[in-house]
Amino acid sequence: MILLVNTCAEKLHYFEFVRPVEDILRKNGFSFVTKHYSEISENDLSLADKVIICGTSLKDNQFLKDIKKFSWLRDFEKPVLGICAGMQLIGVLFGGKLKKKTEIGFFEEVFDRSFLGLSGKVQVYHLHNNFVDFSALDDFEVFSKGQIPQAVKHKKKSIFGVLFHPEVRQKSLISEFAGL
Repeated sequence: MILLVNTCAEKLHYFEFVRPVEDILRKNGFSFVTKHYSEISENDLSLADKVIICGTSLKDNQFLKDIKKFSWLRDFEKPVLGICAGMQLIGVLFGGKLKKKTEIGFFEEVFDRSFLGLSGKVQVYHLHNNFVDFSALDDFEVFSKGQIPQAVKHKKKSIFGVLFHPEVRQKSLISEFAGL
């Protein structure tokens, strides 16, 4: 079972950022349960085989104010995929610095090696105001070329992060992660 983590402070944002991920998982036959990050228990984490932390809207940064609620990520031993807000959380929890840069729309990213089924030039959808500088984090590899890290993986754990929104353009990435 996949634990799908909702980071949205506003209930309506669920329909834009969480529901599409649920639809992808449902369409591909993956079992999941969705919980808001403020409601996640130790039992939820122990029952989950994998975790996907969904993104949220540009102006919704409440998850960063509640970062202690995500401290379980540092010691979690099961696969995790952080999407946008989820990647920001991963980066900050592992010591990265949050920086400002707004990017909205379709961008071409270059993956220098395979990352959850993506490689070479790929068009992805950006919708973020913040990013994490992973250059000083020795535990993470950056898989995308460019000024801002768009795809990272922890070197020793199955922790993946994407700053772009695969639920918009690269739905196969979510299925690829779910099938690990």
